[in-house]
Amino acid sequence: MIRYLWFDLGYTLVATNREEVYQKTLERFAVTKTIDEITMAYHQADKLFMREYPGVLGKDSKTFLPWYVGTLNYFLGLSLPIEDLIRIHLELAKEQPIQWKAFEFTKPTLHCLKEAGYQLGLISNWDQSAREVLSRNDLEELFDEIIVSSEVGVEKPDPAIFEMALARGKVTAEQSLYVGDNYYDDVRGCQQVGIHCLLINPYNNQGIEELDYTPIIPSIQGVVDYLGLKLIPQEII
Repeated sequence: MIRYLWFDLGYTLVATNREEVYQKTLERFAVTKTIDEITMAYHQADKLFMREYPGVLGKDSKTFLPWYVGTLNYFLGLSLPIEDLIRIHLELAKEQPIQWKAFEFTKPTLHCLKEAGYQLGLISNWDQSAREVLSRNDLEELFDEIIVSSEVGVEKPDPAIFEMALARGKVTAEQSLYVGDNYYDDVRGCQQVGIHCLLINPYNNQGIEELDYTPIIPSIQGVVDYLGLKLIPQEII
């Protein structure tokens, strides 16, 4: 019987406005792309990096930004000067800061799950800004346990971070369910300790065509259906 629900943070509970800023960047080069096109390109770039370069996206963006922007442009079908793109993008990001904001369904869904009697925990690969992101989005108080890699000195998919979470939550792997968007960090990490994992992918199997894994849900709203809950706040219907 599942008692404890564990969640990833980035692109599971929160996301940034990076697409809007990049759209304005491209406009400086007289290139017009829709938000949907840019969102899909980011999604595909993220999934490629998760698969081919595990752990890189959790590092300082300066170490991989040129590499990432080149990949992003590939998925957008563009061949623009990388250095100029980055320079303008960073300038625009000062005018319109890129910030992490909770999805509109995040808080209603988490409240629904708490009302149903589940304990909630966070297991995230994140730097020292994790607490600020949680606090700014009024999420911190919703979690019974918060495990952040920069605070505990170990990262997913290392089984140690999941074992630490289980110990802190005083719960077994069989009583736990994890929800995250990175197969290589989340699913594989969970498998090493026996935790079942729901994989988030908003676009069916796009970007993760190499995987044969179920269940895949489009967002954390899918957790409510997966658990067969009846108590669904109006905001997430």
